Amino acid sequence: MRKKGLLTLVTSISLCLLLAAPSLAQVIKLTYSSQNSQMGWGPVHADQPWLKKVEEATKGRVKTEAYWSQTLAKGPETWNAVKTGVADMGWCVHGYWPGMTPLTDVINLPALPFKTGEKASEVLWRLYEKFPEFRNQFKDVHMLIMHTSAPYFIITTKKQVKTLEDIKGLKLRALGGVASEQMKAYGAIPVLIPMPDVYLALQKGIIDGMAAPWEATLAFRFYEIVKYYTMVPMSGAGLDSVPMNKQKWDSLPKDIQQAIMSVSGLEGSKFWGHNFFDTAEQGLLERIKQGNYQMVRYTPPPEELQRWVEACKPIWKEWVKSTEAKGYSSAQQVLDSALEIFKQ
Repeated sequence: MRKKGLLTLVTSISLCLLLAAPSLAQVIKLTYSSQNSQMGWGPVHADQPWLKKVEEATKGRVKTEAYWSQTLAKGPETWNAVKTGVADMGWCVHGYWPGMTPLTDVINLPALPFKTGEKASEVLWRLYEKFPEFRNQFKDVHMLIMHTSAPYFIITTKKQVKTLEDIKGLKLRALGGVASEQMKAYGAIPVLIPMPDVYLALQKGIIDGMAAPWEATLAFRFYEIVKYYTMVPMSGAGLDSVPMNKQKWDSLPKDIQQAIMSVSGLEGSKFWGHNFFDTAEQGLLERIKQGNYQMVRYTPPPEELQRWVEACKPIWKEWVKSTEAKGYSSAQQVLDSALEIFKQ
C-alpha cells in the first residue's frame, strides 16, 4: 500500500510539472539597452513605465531585462547592437549616425511650428506610417517607438548668449546632420560628443556649452556647471527610437507582437515624447531650487528671435535639395506633411 501511495504521489507531481511546463516555456525574456542612468528623468518617466506596459500588455508572458548606463552597449553602438542581436531592444539616439536615416531629419529642422515633444513624436510616427520611403530606412529592424523633444535651447558655462553675435565662435556640442548645420548658420562651431562625455567636456572647457533639452540637462546634471539658459529656436533632438531586433520580433507569437504594439506605435511614441522630454522642465527647476544652483534664463525679444529664425530658413530648402539628391524623392512631401500634421 505504501508503495502504491508513493507511486501515486510521484505520478501526481510529475503530472503537475508537465502541466506547468508549457506555461513556464511561454515566458519570453527580452533584453533592453540604454546609454542613460537608470535614475535619469527619461528612464524613470518613460523607459521603465513603458517596459512595464509591455509586460502588462502581454499578461506577464514577456519579461524585460534592462541594461543601463552603457553596460550592454555604448550609446553610439546601440543601433548595431540591436540589429545584430547583442540586445533585443535598445534606446537609440540617431544623431550619432548622421545620414543613416535622412528623412527623419525633417523633425530636426529649426523653427518648426511645435512646442512639445509629444506633438513632434506624433508627427514622426505618422510620417513613418504614411511614407514607404520613410519606413524603408528602418528595414533592418522592427520599429517600436519613434520620439523626439520640444525644440532645444542653448546652455553655456561662462558666456551668456543674448544675440546672434554672442554665439559666433563658441564651441557647442550638437547632434550631427541638420543640427550641426544650424550651428554653422549661427556662426558657432558644432562638436560631436556622446552625451555621457559632455559633463567632463563642459567642466574642462573643451566645449563652451551645448544645444540641450530639459531632460538631458537634468539627467546628466549639467545644471551643476552651466549658468546661462538662452531660449532661442534651436533644432530638436532629432529622432530617438526604440527598435527591436528583426529576427527576435519575427520569432514572437502574433498575439505577443500585437500586445507589444498596443503600447507602442503612435500612442507609445506620444507617451515617450511627453514623459521623456516634456515633463522634465519642472523636474529641473525643482532640482536647481533644491540645490541652490545658478540659473540665468533669458528669452530674447521678438525682433532678435526673428533674426535667429531668418538665419535658419535656408536650411529647410537645402535639406529638401540634399535629401532628394541622396535618392529620397519624397523629401518635399515629407516636409509638407509634417507641417500639415503640426496644424492638426
